[in-house]
Amino acid sequence: MSHGINLRAVPYDHPDAVKLEAQVQVEYQTRYEGEGDATHLDPAMFVPPNGLYLLAYDTSDAPVASGAWRRQDRSEEGYADGDAEVKRMYVIPEARGLGLARRILAELETAARSAGRTRMVLETGDQQPEAIALYLSSGYTMSEKFGYYRFHDSSRCMTKPLHP
Repeated sequence: MSHGINLRAVPYDHPDAVKLEAQVQVEYQTRYEGEGDATHLDPAMFVPPNGLYLLAYDTSDAPVASGAWRRQDRSEEGYADGDAEVKRMYVIPEARGLGLARRILAELETAARSAGRTRMVLETGDQQPEAIALYLSSGYTMSEKFGYYRFHDSSRCMTKPLHP
């Protein structure tokens, strides 16, 4: 599985987080014909207890994956009170297939539940079948659209209750 990999909470603007953010944007641009993710994200959104940003490091201390959640409550974008939104799930190509995304997702769910959040929500896209498969196999179900991309045809939204 992901032996030798350690997860660390870091700020969203940490240099390693910025490096992986740039890589995920390139991936989005490749998959979505030049479009990156324009969702506004601020480092303050991921400061516990209102969020968490995790990086996975390999045995040589190189960052190989990321994932985060941020607090969301009822809004015109379709969120509900108690939501925790998954953001920036990414695994570098060389580290895929090791279970890192699943491990990060489980840690994010645990942290959000501990912070009193009642539902995990996420938005992904139809050009990310691996992400959709991961979320479905992790107990997420398709839902009404919400968030920044709620009016885009390629947007896919999913939710999962966080039971105590």
